[in-house]
Amino acid sequence: MIVTTALRWACCLIVVVIRGLNGLDNGLALTPPMGWLAWQRYRCITDCEAYPDDCVNEQLFMRAADLLVSEGYADLGYNYVIVDDCWLAKNRSADGKLEADKKRFPSGIKALSDYVHSKGLKFGLYEDWGTKTCAGYPGVLGHEELDAKTFAEWDVDYVKLDGCYSNVRHMDKGYPEFGRHLNNTGRPMVYSCSWPAYQEEKGMLIDYASMAKHCNLWRNYDDIDDSWESMIKIADYFAQKQEFWAQYAGPGHWNDPDMLLIGNFGLTYDQSKTQMAIWAVLAAPLLMSNKLIEVQPQFKEILQNKEVIKVNQDYLGIQGTRVFRDKGIDIWTRKIEPFNDGYYSYAVAFVSRRVDGAPYPYNITLEDLGLKNPNGYSITNLYGKDKSPAPCIYKPNDPVKVRVIPSGVVFLRMNIDDSNKPCKDNSRSQFFK
Repeated sequence: MIVTTALRWACCLIVVVIRGLNGLDNGLALTPPMGWLAWQRYRCITDCEAYPDDCVNEQLFMRAADLLVSEGYADLGYNYVIVDDCWLAKNRSADGKLEADKKRFPSGIKALSDYVHSKGLKFGLYEDWGTKTCAGYPGVLGHEELDAKTFAEWDVDYVKLDGCYSNVRHMDKGYPEFGRHLNNTGRPMVYSCSWPAYQEEKGMLIDYASMAKHCNLWRNYDDIDDSWESMIKIADYFAQKQEFWAQYAGPGHWNDPDMLLIGNFGLTYDQSKTQMAIWAVLAAPLLMSNKLIEVQPQFKEILQNKEVIKVNQDYLGIQGTRVFRDKGIDIWTRKIEPFNDGYYSYAVAFVSRRVDGAPYPYNITLEDLGLKNPNGYSITNLYGKDKSPAPCIYKPNDPVKVRVIPSGVVFLRMNIDDSNKPCKDNSRSQFFK
C-alpha cells in the first residue's frame, strides 16, 4: 500500500531522535528550510545615507518580514528571515557580549527578533567560527558558549555559521562543539554550517557523516553570484560530487548549494525556472535573496509555484541527481512520494545547455530514465499552464517528448499510477518549456 505522509513523518522523527542522542538534538529542518536571506542582494552595504533602501539595517529585515507575509510567501513556507554579515558592532561589549551596530540596529537584535516573530515568522542570524566574520566583525572563536547563550536570549531560530579567519583543520571539532553549545541552551535553533565549503577548496577529505550528525544544513561550495554562469557552475559541481554528497542528505540534514537568485538582475525568466527546478530536485534550502518589493510578477510566480515547492519539500527527503547528459540536455531526477510496492514517483527536469539559440525537441523512454513501475505513471508539467496530469498513463517503454529552449527547463512530476489508461500515439502529450 502507499506509504502515508503521517507514517513518513513518524519515521523521520524517529531517525532524528536516534541521531540526536549523539549529535544535533533539535528535531528541526525535517524538510529543507525556506525563507529570505540578505547576503546575495545586499552584501555588506552599510552606508545608509547613500543607499537608504539597500542598507543592512533593522528596517531592511522588518520590510522583508512584512513582505513575506503580505505577498503570500509565508503561506507557502518561506518563513525564515535571516540576517547575514555586517549586522555587528566592530567590538564586543564591556562584558564580552556580541552587540549590533547601534546606528543601523538601534532597537537591538532582540527587538528585531520579536518583530519577525510577531509576523508569525522565524528569525535567523549570521556569525562566523573564527576570530572575525568575513567582513571583519567579531567572530565567535573563544566566546562560543557565551554567544550561543546570547542567541538563545535573543530568541534566534536559525544560526548560519561562516568560516572566515579560522583554521580549517580544526573545523571538524569546532563546528560540532558550537552545535553542542546551541543544544545546551535548550532553544531549538536550525544550525547551518560552512565547514565543507572551506575544506573543499583546500582539497581536504571531508567527514560528511559527522556533518549530517551535527548540522541541519551545510554549504558545500562557493558563494553563488547573480549570474547563470555561477548558478550552473554550482549545479555542475553538485552533479560531479553527487555519488558522495547525496547519501548524506535527508530529513534534518541537507546539502546547501546557496541562495535563490530569482527576481534579481542575473537570471532571465527561463533561467530562473531552471534554478528553481534544479534546487527542487537537489532538496536544497529555498532561501531567496532578492529585493522583495521589486520582484516582478513572472518571477514571483516561479518562487510561489506550489507544485515545485511540493517537490522540494517532499517528506521522503531524498536528494536527486543528474542521471543523463545527451545532445546538450541535462536530465535531473528525484525520487518522491507517493511510493508503492517498491516503486517511487519522480520529479524529472530536462535542462537545456545548448547554445544554438532554438528550442530543442528531445525524446526518451521512462525506462531509460529509471522509471520501471509496470503500472505506469501519470505525468504533470509543473511549469505548464494546466497543472492537471496528462490524460493518459505512461508505461515504462513509452517515450516522453519534451521541447526545451536554451538555458530553459521542462519540469515534470511522474506519479506512480494504477488506473490503467495507457497512452496511444495520438493522445500522447508533448511537454513544452
